[in-house]
Amino acid sequence: MRTLLVLLLVLGSLTPMPAAAAAAVCVTSCDTLDPSQAARESFPLPDKVINGRVLRLHASDPDDMAWASIDTAVPGDAVWLDRSWDGGATWDGLLGKATVPGSWTGTRTLMYNLTDPANHRRGLVRACGDAQGVDCTAWIYPAVCDTACDGTAPGAGDSQPVAPTTIFGRTVRLHFDGSGLAWAGIEAGGAGDEIWLDRSWDAGASWPDGSSLGRTSVPSGATGTQTTAFATRDPRGRLYGGSVRACGREATHDQGSCTAWARPATTRAAGAADALMWSYEPYTAWWPSSWWNSAVAVTAMADAGGHDAELARTFDVNRVAFPAGARSSDPIDGHFISRAIDDTEWWGLAWIAAYDRTHDARYLTEATTIADYVYGFWDTGTCGGGVWWDRERTYKNAVSSGLYLRLAASLHLRVAGDTVWGQRAKTAGDWYLNSGLINASGLVNDGLTGSCANNGQTVWTYNQGLGIGGLVELWRATGETSYLDAARRLGDAAMSGLTSGGVLVESCDTGTNSCDDNQKQFKGVFMRYFGDLANATGSATYRAFAQKQADTLWAGDRDAQNRIGQRWAGTTPNVTDWRTQASGLEAVLAAG
Repeated sequence: MRTLLVLLLVLGSLTPMPAAAAAAVCVTSCDTLDPSQAARESFPLPDKVINGRVLRLHASDPDDMAWASIDTAVPGDAVWLDRSWDGGATWDGLLGKATVPGSWTGTRTLMYNLTDPANHRRGLVRACGDAQGVDCTAWIYPAVCDTACDGTAPGAGDSQPVAPTTIFGRTVRLHFDGSGLAWAGIEAGGAGDEIWLDRSWDAGASWPDGSSLGRTSVPSGATGTQTTAFATRDPRGRLYGGSVRACGREATHDQGSCTAWARPATTRAAGAADALMWSYEPYTAWWPSSWWNSAVAVTAMADAGGHDAELARTFDVNRVAFPAGARSSDPIDGHFISRAIDDTEWWGLAWIAAYDRTHDARYLTEATTIADYVYGFWDTGTCGGGVWWDRERTYKNAVSSGLYLRLAASLHLRVAGDTVWGQRAKTAGDWYLNSGLINASGLVNDGLTGSCANNGQTVWTYNQGLGIGGLVELWRATGETSYLDAARRLGDAAMSGLTSGGVLVESCDTGTNSCDDNQKQFKGVFMRYFGDLANATGSATYRAFAQKQADTLWAGDRDAQNRIGQRWAGTTPNVTDWRTQASGLEAVLAAG
């Protein structure tokens, strides 16, 4: 483990105090994992000897966990870990405390995590022992390593995402190189002026373990200097979307000045994806707390690439059954199946996207299992076809049938030698075009009445997008241009009927309205499939429309930390969360 050793303490007089029960931290494993399950073992620090006993700190880089042991000991000796989240100022003590039993000569603690992505923080740990005297090793702080590790020289490229700050005539700038490493520089200064970086894992709310990174002084005879470079992502610790700021101090004054916080964007897609992954919870392996929205976020991350391990973990953790309230208000039956047929279908498309990204056959198998379940709700006895919205068969709507069309056609194109899904997709596409879901303006209303007529309910952008996506995929599956022509008509209608000033809008994000958690992701779904239409047709008009969406939101609906809001033109009232982030990411990806 490449480590930076900080706060070396020789605590000969330390007396362990009873610690309040620390909340268990879970990353990919929870605290108190047995060391026998460690993926690797390393010894990041010299041993500490306490009255002849050997106190040792152990670490596993792949697990990003640590444990402690004591050897050449006698019964009654004890060993434990301390863990600090604030740079060693305070700590959770006596973690995993174990006492050497009779006839033994040593013992060890269980394993504890070094990071806490759910709460956006990194920790320090040390091994402590009581062997007729209490002492501890130094703290270890595992170095942050992304494309390079903390403390390296900046690479090629120099972007400056926020305005510089000034202090007593000095200019302090924040820089990112082309790989997203950050550094700070000070200009127009003098000898003794200082420059450093602060790094925060919780969007600038706190930075106890990332203060004064690379702190350096302007040397005699110079007017400026810069820090080394530091990472804003910690893939080992499952921490993404870290924020940094540049800070400086003039030599003769105590006060300093800092720029705004920022995150890098080596590309638009990379910046938007990291901001989305900031909200991902790796232990429960989803974006709390919305089940179908998480499926759409998985799709966006698969489309963006670069997070195959998180795709796999999401699959492994969530393909089991869950009781009502754990993932959804409904129980999840396993294989991502629930009474909400559309929720189930979103997961089917997510695993199609994961399969396209990784070519891992288990994702395609899962998508097929989901589609087989959904096919059980294709019912010609009502309205001549279409998929029911729920298990109780109360409503035939555009979302369930649009999802099914895309899913069936996608399976036909990916399942070798398919003789089933192709015909089902064609049947679904023909029904969709003749169902009445598409109104006279070429827009898709929400669903059908009990008498199988268009119900005139809201035209949501995601329904328009699913219609486009299903028909484009059906064109690929059959080669029949009539389906691509129909997709064009839906795309043209959307550009004229679902925009304001050429920018896509949802009916709920106009005026003083606000969109609910479901509606926040609708525009991104539309753009995913509109981008597919642009690629299928090669239309310059469609490409220009997709580019306008990405350019508009990047310029007017994104902050310095690459957080994207609901209203892509940046008007108010606006809201930003992981759902709007996933939606914006798909718009960026659609522009290519």
